[in-house]
Amino acid sequence: MAPNQPKLPDTVRVHVAIRGAVQGVGFRPFVYRLAEELGLHGWVNNSAAGVFVEAEGKTAVVRELVRRLENDKPDIASIQSLEATFLDPVGYSEFEIRASTGGEKSALVMPDLATCPQCLNDIFDPANRRYRYPFTNCTNCGPRFSIIAALPYDRAATTMSRFAMCAECTREYHDSSDRRFHAQPNACPACGPQLALWDGDGVEIAQKHEALMATAKAICAGKIVAVKGLGGFHLMVDARSESAIRELRARKRREEKPFALMVPGFEQALHTCSASEVERRLLRSPECPIVLLRRLPGASDIAAAVAPGNPTLGVMLPGTPLHHLLLRELGFPVVATSGNLSEEPICIDEHEAVSRLRGIADIFLIHDRPILRHVDDSVVREVCGRELVLRRARGFAPLPIQVDGELAPVLAVGGHQKNTIAAAIGAQVFISQHIGDLETEGSYQAFQSVIAAFKSLYDLAPKTIACDLHPDYVSTQYAERTGLPLVKVQHHHAHILACMAENHLRPPVLGIAWDGSGLGSDGTVWGGEILHVTHAGFRRVAHLRPFLLPGNAKAVREPRRVALAVLYEVFGDRAFALDVPTLRAFSPAELKHLQTMLRQRLNTPTTTSAGRLFDAFASLLDLRQMASFEGQAAMELEFALAGAKEDNSYPYVIRGEADTLWLDWEPMVRAVLAEPAIDVATASARFHNTLVDMAAHVTTQIGERNVVLSGGCFQNRYLTERMVSRLLGAGYRPYWHQRVPPNDGGIALGQILAAQAASEARKD
Repeated sequence: MAPNQPKLPDTVRVHVAIRGAVQGVGFRPFVYRLAEELGLHGWVNNSAAGVFVEAEGKTAVVRELVRRLENDKPDIASIQSLEATFLDPVGYSEFEIRASTGGEKSALVMPDLATCPQCLNDIFDPANRRYRYPFTNCTNCGPRFSIIAALPYDRAATTMSRFAMCAECTREYHDSSDRRFHAQPNACPACGPQLALWDGDGVEIAQKHEALMATAKAICAGKIVAVKGLGGFHLMVDARSESAIRELRARKRREEKPFALMVPGFEQALHTCSASEVERRLLRSPECPIVLLRRLPGASDIAAAVAPGNPTLGVMLPGTPLHHLLLRELGFPVVATSGNLSEEPICIDEHEAVSRLRGIADIFLIHDRPILRHVDDSVVREVCGRELVLRRARGFAPLPIQVDGELAPVLAVGGHQKNTIAAAIGAQVFISQHIGDLETEGSYQAFQSVIAAFKSLYDLAPKTIACDLHPDYVSTQYAERTGLPLVKVQHHHAHILACMAENHLRPPVLGIAWDGSGLGSDGTVWGGEILHVTHAGFRRVAHLRPFLLPGNAKAVREPRRVALAVLYEVFGDRAFALDVPTLRAFSPAELKHLQTMLRQRLNTPTTTSAGRLFDAFASLLDLRQMASFEGQAAMELEFALAGAKEDNSYPYVIRGEADTLWLDWEPMVRAVLAEPAIDVATASARFHNTLVDMAAHVTTQIGERNVVLSGGCFQNRYLTERMVSRLLGAGYRPYWHQRVPPNDGGIALGQILAAQAASEARKD
């Protein structure tokens, strides 16, 4: 001991405040068992802010407790801060789990987690009392976010409060050696939720295990079944049956958009698709997302109608005991798609499902555990050797993004498509689950419901509301009606700020924001932007050459219109005499009408959209003239890369307009038309490579070292990986998304950061 260092008391009390993902993960039972092992007395409890611990004993042992709280925590827990204060002992006589307390609501609500291996063993063990019980869970798995009504996380504050535990479940709940010790949704066949099978009119026709068996039989017979899962209903059919899937498409009004697959087990997934180590980890992760995998050439057991013309399949494993039991009984993959009509929110209540899904589902497998909020399946893919979340929902939401410094209380309401909302609380931004496109009254009601839930969960009283610039967005109109001080954020600036927040970057950065559309500061439709982001805001340093969108929103579903507009931009009226696939996709009357629109600029807004440029080239290469869902043409242009061994690019021009550079794609268009016989894979590769070259050229001219990639175009794996590789090779530091979607599902996070910057600017 150093000469002047005081001798500490032999016994001491420590008060520990732990914040992070520490509720719903078995943290209190972990603390209890650790204190018992170390012979310490005191208590642990949940509060609305996290977990609090007090323990006293020998000083060295108390210090050991503090060290092991962080080092030995449950695997699914995440500690953001652990603050230990050493105090005088007060004479505790035992260690106990105390009742939860209130306080500031800043604790992390855990996402719903997939069935753990131990619970999976339970439901398939005939000697176990939970054999075939579809609502088996423990502290390591099961429902969380979808059932919690309020913080702190206790059974009384969940939809499990209606189910009183039987004597055996109560014993488990209070037994510190049991893994169901303080598992809030704990239940068994004697006291917990139960299954029932309803016909198409909502009349019960079977119960419990018989209901599950009848469901399996119906799927084998080609029926469409609505299954109530963890965060809402899935529509399920046999994934091997072309006729059943075509019928589902007709009833659901979903022409070609890929369906997700649920496969019985990990090995069966590998019989259907190839998977890297990253993809294998994602498949088996507690988040249990849909993982986009490359379909194996010989995987003939999956009907073509699951994902028409798509070389990838969205694959997930069963995430709940119910799904494990059903898929084990079937033994083959099923389509598992959201229980809704296209563009509507997923159904969460069985009575609502019978009403909304009448005529779609033949029967309904339901249960009596209420779902408090809808939570869709998350979607991920591997990019640059990391996971890239494309839809952030079950397993991920509502975990926050940690930021540097305290934030003012702000609510951000996101955009119009792939909507999510976000809330700033302390140094954290909580991002909601995927809500979807705000196209219908039902989706708007879901949007309002999610906002209300966030306000209730966290006692959120926002001082400011942040939204998009676009006045026609439903989310913007909602923000305007609140009467709160409003911060309107340019769409692409929000994209870049979201990626910066996820990567803990501070300005300045160069941001490449490429997507379908977003209202620009000049009132035109942006989408192919390069922004220099500083503490003072952003400057638009470059963008793709503008062109017209004949028919505005109609052009989004007709790549042929976009291609015609691009040709008109290059050739004027001579474009209508060209012999190209795009023009052959129109009737003479349609061409005459569009020529008038373009000449007179009738309902033809100007755009710089990279996403629409993808559409145009898909049409010029005759890959896709009409799209049945957003992004379809761009996806097919990416799919066309298969087998391409092409490092060349098309010609292009970078030219200045005032203080902004134009990325002129005209030479690329002329080159494509000059080589009509070129194979599509080579042409697609050159198109992608040219976009990368353009961006790299601007990066060199601006000279900013940190380069941020965001926007829906960076869901494209080839584009992102090529861009990252090119920037790294040139000595720059590229950053891209991982846990926050690059599409509009991430812009609410960026809006929060923009509102914070505006608040700080006002203070200055």
